[in-house]
Amino acid sequence: MDHNRHGSASWRMAAQATLHCLTGCAIGEVLGMVIGTALGWTAGATVVLAIGLAFVFGYALTMRPLLRSGIGVRDALKVALAADTVSIVVMEIIDNMVMLVVPGAMEAGLGNRLFWGSLAFALAVAFVLTVPVNRWLIARGKGHAVVHQHHSPHQHNH
Repeated sequence: MDHNRHGSASWRMAAQATLHCLTGCAIGEVLGMVIGTALGWTAGATVVLAIGLAFVFGYALTMRPLLRSGIGVRDALKVALAADTVSIVVMEIIDNMVMLVVPGAMEAGLGNRLFWGSLAFALAVAFVLTVPVNRWLIARGKGHAVVHQHHSPHQHNH
């Protein structure tokens, strides 16, 4: 079978890929939540902004080392889309559902511990539930495995 060619994906490898995804998602989420909340936007508009920014920063973090290695912008974007889309989608669904389900989290405001605690909790839950998805993708040569195909053997950490 084709996925045997890629070998088994370790939990460590999946966790690293998910942590990479989480970093971009967290930057976008926090920025989106801060902007939306500071401007007094509705929960729905704030979530849309946070999700959009999570994708932007998630893809940007994947593209950065690819661009440094000499890959063109269009090809780097294609790799980022292939590598991170499923992971970001899963992470964003979970993260935003948790934020919307925690009573008062979206209305708490930026100065409230409930807001920040809920956001940290939501990102942690999203990380834990996305690791198995990334492990499954990597084992099949998909997801973050696509990024590693564009690195030399000594560049596996990014």
